[in-house]
Amino acid sequence: MRVGAEFLGRFLPSYVERTVYVSDPTYVNHYPVFELSGFRVKEYPYYDPKTRGLDFAAFHEFVKNAPRQSVFLLHACAHNPTGVDPSRAQWDQLLPTFRDRGHIAFFDSAYQGFASGDPENDAYSFRSWAAAGVPVVVAQSYAKNFGLYGT
Repeated sequence: MRVGAEFLGRFLPSYVERTVYVSDPTYVNHYPVFELSGFRVKEYPYYDPKTRGLDFAAFHEFVKNAPRQSVFLLHACAHNPTGVDPSRAQWDQLLPTFRDRGHIAFFDSAYQGFASGDPENDAYSFRSWAAAGVPVVVAQSYAKNFGLYGT
């Protein structure tokens, strides 16, 4: 994730605002990773504690009204810390908004395979968006899901 944030910080056109939007709440390490790469970090509405679910309407509305070419950090699956993910239909609804607004989708994929039990299924968000022409950055971790860094 740090490499992707540094890349965007260095190579986004100068007219693109150096702000990354993260879900409220998000994994606490997301803040310093992007701040160290020169980004301001702001939150978008995501979790509704009343329903213990995704506040999709508020999330989607925020995306629609964000400045063009905004950078959004999205959790590909198994949202950390809530565990609440958009459905496939909701990912599909967000996709044209991201594409039409020129937003950059920065996916954190730390738990691929944990949400549904199927790594292919849990890659739906970023694979379908990349195929549809949305600018996508994917930070892929194998530490948890495949245990590659364990002993």
